[in-house]
Amino acid sequence: MPTPRNNKKSAGAPKRSTFWSILRWTVGACAAGAASGVLLCVFVFAYIYQQLPPIDALTDYRPKVPLRVWSADGKLIGEFGEERRDFVKIADVPQHVKDAILSAEDDGFYEHPGIEVTGILRAAVINVLTGRRGQGGSTITMQVARNFFLTTQRTYTRKLYEIAMSFKIEHELTKDQILEIYMNQIYLGQRAYGFASAARTYFGRPLDQISVGEAATIAGLPVAPSAYNPIVNPTRATMRRNYVLRRMYDLGRIDELTYQTEKSLPMQVRKAVEPDAPVNTNASADTVTAHYAAELARMLMYDIFGSETYTRGLNVYTTIRTEEQRAAVESVRRHLIAYDHRYGYRGPEGRVDLGAAADRPKVIRAALEHRTSSPFMLPAVVLEASPKKIVAAISPTETVELDEESLRFARRHLAAKPARGIEPIVPGSIIRVMHPLSGKNVDKIWTLGQVPRVETAFVAADFNTGAVHALVGGFDFNLNMFNHVTQAWRQPGSSFKPFIYSAALERGFTPATVINDAPISIDPKLTGGKLWEPKNYEGRFDGPMPLYRALELSKNLVSIRIMQAITPAYAQQYIERFGFAAKNHPANLPMALGAGSVTPWQMLGGYMVFANGGYRVQPYLIDRVTDATGATLMQATNRQAGDPSIRAVDERNAFVMNSLLHRVAVNGTARRATALLKRDDIAGKTGTSNDSQDAWFCGYAGNTVAVGWMGYDQPKPLGSRETGGGLVLPIWVDYMRTALKDVPETTRVQPESVVERDGLYFYRDPVGGVDDASALSVDQAARDLVRDQIF
Repeated sequence: MPTPRNNKKSAGAPKRSTFWSILRWTVGACAAGAASGVLLCVFVFAYIYQQLPPIDALTDYRPKVPLRVWSADGKLIGEFGEERRDFVKIADVPQHVKDAILSAEDDGFYEHPGIEVTGILRAAVINVLTGRRGQGGSTITMQVARNFFLTTQRTYTRKLYEIAMSFKIEHELTKDQILEIYMNQIYLGQRAYGFASAARTYFGRPLDQISVGEAATIAGLPVAPSAYNPIVNPTRATMRRNYVLRRMYDLGRIDELTYQTEKSLPMQVRKAVEPDAPVNTNASADTVTAHYAAELARMLMYDIFGSETYTRGLNVYTTIRTEEQRAAVESVRRHLIAYDHRYGYRGPEGRVDLGAAADRPKVIRAALEHRTSSPFMLPAVVLEASPKKIVAAISPTETVELDEESLRFARRHLAAKPARGIEPIVPGSIIRVMHPLSGKNVDKIWTLGQVPRVETAFVAADFNTGAVHALVGGFDFNLNMFNHVTQAWRQPGSSFKPFIYSAALERGFTPATVINDAPISIDPKLTGGKLWEPKNYEGRFDGPMPLYRALELSKNLVSIRIMQAITPAYAQQYIERFGFAAKNHPANLPMALGAGSVTPWQMLGGYMVFANGGYRVQPYLIDRVTDATGATLMQATNRQAGDPSIRAVDERNAFVMNSLLHRVAVNGTARRATALLKRDDIAGKTGTSNDSQDAWFCGYAGNTVAVGWMGYDQPKPLGSRETGGGLVLPIWVDYMRTALKDVPETTRVQPESVVERDGLYFYRDPVGGVDDASALSVDQAARDLVRDQIF
């Protein structure tokens, strides 16, 4: 019989066998489960991969590059588009910039296949432990996939698609191609997309000119552009920069000296950039203000390219010259403010309740945000006001004390008991402040200002080529976007008389023809039913005088008698040679006094004819247009002076008219121009419309013709004694000081068809007068006056 010990051994064997069976079953089940899981993952991944969209957006990458408008000398004067972006090829990216990006975002970019398993696992563990989906473990390739094809929603499904798309991108693109797309596409704050745009936005320099520390600053932005914005959060941006510098040092991409040096430097960004700067902005603080020219260029491009204007990366190169544009802007600004000051301070623009001291920064910020800012005049909130002192806040943290001139300018509004209708300046009043127009250390002095209600236009061009060198459409584009150069239809007044005199030369008049400056009454039938008794500006009549002297003194009665002789119908037809539409100049006698409608742009083209020898050269603003790659899409082919196909008047007419306009600038209403500029090639004509509602000066010297206008948008008198010679001629002179610097005087060669006698010029072969058989019909009284040569 078996012993008990043998019985025990027999009983334990089944137990061990069962254990190993369970173990084998468990291992097998786990292996099967793992295999099934792997197969399921492969199946899911394969399914997801098959559902991925094509990556044409990457293989044919066309970033949204904004429209940029440039001056003739390469200054950025306007930028239009939803995204600021400068496309840069990977070969043109400096090595230290690439090192900064890779150190901050993906140091193993050139080694991994598009994903980094350790990074994903690390992020997954952290997400599980924290219960949050904050870590993504994204490589540069995964960021590209997300930015182009996926949402930013943090889900595991989106992450799977992101991983699959990364593999697809890596399969079809090279590493350099992926990095190039990433560097041009990523958002980096301040509406800047791509590293090249960020370099210009934050530091005002091209990408290849930024330092290692600046590259580290930009490279630190993708993770959180708003949190590490060096403009908004310089402290956090410095911390992030230093982290990226440390990564570069640890990875051996910079040495210790560079690391320590760059780390110790203060954060310095371009001051011109504001957190809420508009998309249409200048490149830097010293860039010329040419918003009206930039907007005009934008409008012209949109007419051609439509919505692609703002995404195609067009570069528009204008004919604007930076130095001359700046001179025009400063001259317009100075003289408009001076005119406005002559008529007194009108009072504050509004008022806010400052409340408690603790609430003031918030109140001030809100008040200033609701006021349109101007580069010339800043809105400010008054904190203290008395006849002896004005203190105002130009920001929640910065205050200024205004100068003594401000106290004199606003004395009626600072009185203890202001007169009726005078709005007092008190704490909480919203005013405008600016630096003085002249004097020493003006950038440290603040004075009281007010936005002029009067507006202006100024435009200048080369009269031989038509290239526009300066264009100012108003006092300030930010305050009034209406371009008065091209859009304002106004009465030209006496500045239109030269075109009537030019017509008179073709009808037999000469500079020596004597006309009577005497009172005249015009039959109501010729004026629409109302008796017209025109007068000269100065209110007196000087009797018989030669034609040249009548133009010098801008005699209205002489111009009307000339118009009677040549007839309004002939004059209306004749002025079309200069680019004026007949429909805007009714065929009646007031046309002789500039009663029609013109724009400053038209007047610029008209005076070019007198300046360049008789050719109708078209003013133009755009020289060429290129795309994002630099390929030329459009090139100006403007016909220039000397081209017989654009002759408007013959050379003898242009030469005689130039001599007459030169006399105006020497002896007549524009003599101030010659006296101040001390040149002998100046010619031009002042203009003041009826009731002084429009003031003009149109003139030329050297190779430049310039036209200026001043008036109110809603026409009303500028003042009882205000004229074009007093208001606009000074703007013209100040501009010409810059435009004519180092430009020699222009000498015009007398044509053989012109003879000189006693300092006056005449046609060698006289033309038929109004009595000629081919002349248009005129009344008998006018015929008699022409015959006697005395009006």
